[in-house]
Amino acid sequence: MRRGTLATLAALAAGVLLLALILAEVDHAVRDRGLPLSDASVIREQAAQKHLDPALIAAVIYAESKFDPRPSAAGAQGLMQILPATAYYLAHLSGGRSFTARDLASPRINVAYGSYYLRYLLDHYDGNEMLAVAAYNGGLSNVDAWLARAHADGTALNEEAIPFPETREYVRRVLNAQRDYRSIYARQLGLE
Repeated sequence: MRRGTLATLAALAAGVLLLALILAEVDHAVRDRGLPLSDASVIREQAAQKHLDPALIAAVIYAESKFDPRPSAAGAQGLMQILPATAYYLAHLSGGRSFTARDLASPRINVAYGSYYLRYLLDHYDGNEMLAVAAYNGGLSNVDAWLARAHADGTALNEEAIPFPETREYVRRVLNAQRDYRSIYARQLGLE
């Protein structure tokens, strides 16, 4: 009986070790793929409050900062790389009264403002994620002008027709990352 117990314990230990190795490989593969995730609870909270796909928020953060909130050369700050001028505008729109630019360093505030802006853009473009993401990067007035030009030509503005190469690539990166975040981080983002 003692020999059977030892064999069972050895088999159990081997199974746990194998599981740990598999989980380490999966974690390594995710990192190699370059899809980090932090502040998932903040993302889930803001997605719920703003009626957004949490994978879209994570994908925008990935495209903007790769979850490393260093200020950009243009002065954009935080996980969602928000310019202080944009944040003050969003504070005004959302009724924020005590906002200061240094608040953008807080992941909770930064993701709240970035998510508010995403919701605003989605509402502006009747839920069209491609147009909202293009405006997040290229600017609302630019996307509105591109749409007006496309409508005047009798065409639709699709991803390939975005005139700014940087914005076109940004849209591709965000939409691809959104799909990957849904798949890889479904549990962490509350999608299961």
